[in-house]
Amino acid sequence: MRTARRDTSAPKTLAARLVAGLAALIGLFVVGALCPGAAMAQSPADRAAGDRSAMAQAAGLHISEGRLVEGNGNDFVTRGVNHAHTWYPGETQSLADIKALGANSVRVVLSDGYRWSENSPEDVAAVIGQCKANRLICVLEVHDTTGYGEDAAAGTLDHAADYWIGLKDVLAGQEDYVVVNIGNEPWGNTDPAGWTEPTVAAVKKLRAAGLQHTIMVDAPNWGQDWQGVMRANARSVYDADPTGNLIFSIHMYSVFDTAQEITDYLNAFVDAELPILIGEFGGPADQYGDPDEDTMMATAERLGLGYLAWSWSGNTDPVLDLALDFDPSRLSGWGERIFHGANGIAQTSKEATVYGGDAPDTRAPTAPGTPTATAVTDTSVTLGWTAATDDTAVTGYDVVRVGDGTETTVASSATTTATVTGLTAVTAYTFAVRARDAAGNRSAASPPVEVTTDEDGGTPGGACSVGYRVVGEWPGGFQGEIAVGNTGSAAVGPWTLAFAFADGQTVTNMWGGTATQNAGAVSVAPASYTATIPAGGTVTLGFTAHKGGTNSAPTAFTLNGASCVTT
Repeated sequence: MRTARRDTSAPKTLAARLVAGLAALIGLFVVGALCPGAAMAQSPADRAAGDRSAMAQAAGLHISEGRLVEGNGNDFVTRGVNHAHTWYPGETQSLADIKALGANSVRVVLSDGYRWSENSPEDVAAVIGQCKANRLICVLEVHDTTGYGEDAAAGTLDHAADYWIGLKDVLAGQEDYVVVNIGNEPWGNTDPAGWTEPTVAAVKKLRAAGLQHTIMVDAPNWGQDWQGVMRANARSVYDADPTGNLIFSIHMYSVFDTAQEITDYLNAFVDAELPILIGEFGGPADQYGDPDEDTMMATAERLGLGYLAWSWSGNTDPVLDLALDFDPSRLSGWGERIFHGANGIAQTSKEATVYGGDAPDTRAPTAPGTPTATAVTDTSVTLGWTAATDDTAVTGYDVVRVGDGTETTVASSATTTATVTGLTAVTAYTFAVRARDAAGNRSAASPPVEVTTDEDGGTPGGACSVGYRVVGEWPGGFQGEIAVGNTGSAAVGPWTLAFAFADGQTVTNMWGGTATQNAGAVSVAPASYTATIPAGGTVTLGFTAHKGGTNSAPTAFTLNGASCVTT
């Protein structure tokens, strides 16, 4: 599997393919563990009763007789793609673009904070709202678990489960629209048998916490299960879920380079009435082999199984980008195959019936409350307001400066606060706020607030610390993290962080702030949610960048012009 941030050393060596091929040839003696007559203590009547019990507990999407179905009992077959939201949080238009090409679902990459910057409850709520506004079923997954046991940076399924439990209030009531994929590819190739116990434990932990959503579990071996561990233990994992509301996800890349391997694997689950879908798959050939995407898609269609192609855009290796530079008008050959080819999305996708065939969302949110001004300086002001409401979900707010019968947007925020910068000292300004939803509908303006900036300077820089680290590297690029700490006794905000790269590194994307670069010199302005650093507090910035053969860390940082201690 290849992530949007790095290439993973999935089991695609010749030896791995030989093992997989031999396993397919002998039928992986573990098929008996899947087949209803071989390893099941339940009779058909018992199982039917169990299915009915699970259906009674399910409030929305759930499993019935080995199928993913909606609350009304209709089959739901995912036909969609993966989208790397956690690394590209600004690409919110992507969900509408994916829907416009015919998809009925999207698998959204999130982070639980173990490896990458954590997606907040507000952000996840906005993603769900965007999925609903675009009439998509939303599969949410934590990516930090990728390759656990082999990749030292990977987090555990238990940590991911705690993250989902922390989102319980956000997820509540979304069972019709959301599938919870506990953790992406949560085990590498080292001792893949160790996958089973923590998978069962994570499922039980989520159920004990009260989550009733359909749970999706990924396979070990970097998601490709080439040693058959998930296949052998699927029944015991499924039975560990007291609701019976669990679906398995296999990732198919170059391990699955023959039709026999693909059909054998998928048929084993279908024959056992165990729910499965293809949670990721690729088609373009690479150095490990040439996946047989034609058979994957044809078999999924024949068996009525879902698939979610990897991935919309932003891959380190763009060979797997479906759309180039997030532009839906520039589909790659891989994108044309997925959306417009045989057994592709346009040809086979059916929208979830929960959306009822209604017209697209055209209802605007209500107007936000009157803004209040705090932290007024000579060049900035922080505004706060009461939230707007919407029939699906409010996804953001725009602060507008009002004057002479016109409006100018001066700040945007996903929360109910924003800091407006670049103002002139001792000057009166009038601001209002508009809410917007994922479909692009904007509310009426809030009542205005008048603010006069101060006469003399904002919060100075000063006592500060900076921690810089490289999170991961790949040929030609890397991901970094900067923790900016306020060691003083007063809040700092707004702020500007400055540093320099010595080896020609170039920032390509940043979250938590906006980077401006001139040669090696980098200046960072905060995002709305990092605009103030409280006394004793820290804000964290994440970024990706190009690099050459050397990638030395910056040696000095300044905050609002004052030097910071590096940690």
